[in-house]
Amino acid sequence: MVATYSDTQQDNLPGAELLSLTGLSLRFRGQINDVVDDVALEVRRGEVLCVVGESGCGKSVTSMALMGLLPADSAQISSGILRIEGEEIDLSSQTLPVSMRGNRVAMIFQEPMTSLNPAFRIGDQIGEAILRHQGGTKPAARARAQDLLQRVGIANPAQRLDEYPHQLSGGMRQRVMIAMALANDPQILIADEPTTALDVTIQAQILDLIRDLRDETGMGTIMITHDLGVVAEIADTVAVMYGGQVVEQGPVAEIFDNPQHPYTIGLMSAMPRLDAPGGRLAIVPGTVPTIANMPEGCRFRTRCAFAAAACVARPALVPVAPDHAVACHFAPLETHVAVLA
Repeated sequence: MVATYSDTQQDNLPGAELLSLTGLSLRFRGQINDVVDDVALEVRRGEVLCVVGESGCGKSVTSMALMGLLPADSAQISSGILRIEGEEIDLSSQTLPVSMRGNRVAMIFQEPMTSLNPAFRIGDQIGEAILRHQGGTKPAARARAQDLLQRVGIANPAQRLDEYPHQLSGGMRQRVMIAMALANDPQILIADEPTTALDVTIQAQILDLIRDLRDETGMGTIMITHDLGVVAEIADTVAVMYGGQVVEQGPVAEIFDNPQHPYTIGLMSAMPRLDAPGGRLAIVPGTVPTIANMPEGCRFRTRCAFAAAACVARPALVPVAPDHAVACHFAPLETHVAVLA
């Protein structure tokens, strides 16, 4: 029996860091504020990091910046250091090398129907990724593509190779995207809301597949999502984003059991509860401000029940427990606020 990655427990060893991002800031042409502001993330071998937040908080833009997929004529990265297995890239002056993109770092996009080319067969699209990075012959690439389709749970893989994207269901198209991402055995997988628009049964299957692949290969995974159910299901660590900034990060159990940022508490309170059916859901008042009207200091202060004069200054991301950090002047909240709203 061949030992899987999970058997070796390598993810807990010092020095098992796969990817770290520090100080990423970027803005779009014509904007006066950064759409992503001093973001730092870290992924270790065999770890699933979930980046969570409302639509417009900067999750997908961060992932696109990591992959070097933002248009240079409209997005300007002012700072950001990306380290991949010790190799350092200054994102303000260079992008992820083509040799790494799709090879050492791969991405699953949000909507497979718009990510797959409707004019090409499935086998040709997977084979292109293989030939681009590994070379070889088309028959060998086709055989590899068939193995990948079987690996991600697609029935009759030899037949599916000759089909077009429109001939597959949404769940099957997403599995094809995962097969393409795995074509070159990446060390890091970025998944941008991979279960969006899929029914709950297929969502569960996709999450199980990603978890199984993580256990088999030890790849690090960055999961972009707004679904806290997905976070609870698959995450090891969590980074909560608001207004283009990371406002809280830590182990998933710590974030769910002891949320410390008022925004994180609001997200948790808005989740439906099985033990209180029919109850009224809490809401986070107000709306996410636009980049042009982003508040100074704490970007959440215009929606926060605990906002005070100190919040006009930006709070630092500081530890409140081992591996648990929060960007709030009043964290830990239980020592500053007697009654939480």
